[in-house]
Amino acid sequence: MTAASPSLDSRPTWRRKLALYWQLVRGDRPIGWLLLLWPTWWGLWLAAEGVPPLWTLVVFSLGVWLTRSAGCVINDYADRWLDPHVERTKDRPLATGAVRGREALIVFAVLMLVAFGLVLTLNRLTALLSLVGVVLAASYPYLKRYTHFPQVYLGLAFGWGIPMAFAAVRGEVPVLAWLLYVANILWATAYDTWYAMVDRDDDLRMGSKSTAILFGDLDLVAQGVLYALFVFALVLVGQRAGLGTYWWLGVGVAAALIVYEFMLARDRTRSGCFRAFLHNHWVGAAVFAGLAADFALR
Repeated sequence: MTAASPSLDSRPTWRRKLALYWQLVRGDRPIGWLLLLWPTWWGLWLAAEGVPPLWTLVVFSLGVWLTRSAGCVINDYADRWLDPHVERTKDRPLATGAVRGREALIVFAVLMLVAFGLVLTLNRLTALLSLVGVVLAASYPYLKRYTHFPQVYLGLAFGWGIPMAFAAVRGEVPVLAWLLYVANILWATAYDTWYAMVDRDDDLRMGSKSTAILFGDLDLVAQGVLYALFVFALVLVGQRAGLGTYWWLGVGVAAALIVYEFMLARDRTRSGCFRAFLHNHWVGAAVFAGLAADFALR
């Protein structure tokens, strides 16, 4: 019989602190990293019309993890007033007081500085665009206090790797990049609305805002519109880029997966909506698989 693993409190201080920081950056929950990775890879592959330069791929892939982690930290810092009162978030390190606000800001700064250092190895336009990404990542968490559209703003932040990818590969950001960016905004707004539907009762009680609250009883209808526009935007991307059979197959699979999400969330239960949110990883993967296969096998 193997011995039970030591509890967090029984570990040495430095190991306990590292474990708390790992929780803070959601190192144990890769879904956010994947939802940020897929649109970034869409942009890289579309810009390069195939596999992008190796170092560019490395910089963007590492940057995705770093910026997503930094985004989680600043989100929890901004939500210190809210998270202790929400069932899903009450055990987060900042919510419990296990990590102090000053520590969180230091972690955020270190992550963003490392990410910016990587970007500086690319061209000037990419570095300049990354500054916009920093502003988007740092300001997003505060919107839920003032507007019902933080999910739209998340789409702006999560998709910013798309114009940056075109800038890194082509040295410019063409219309095609912005069209793909709009597709991602629609997708992110939709999947983050599933996420907001999980917390809707807690958010209403605490006075926080979201698209889930705004849509109310028409939430599933609004979700249908958002996802339909997302798929339509992907169709326009395929037409403008001259993509072929494998792209359309990937988009078709993504559309079928989206239909399945509505089956998961049709009763609006917390568990169903959360499963629908998590399922979007496969939507992003299907789109990427179609794109990568189309360039590799055409």
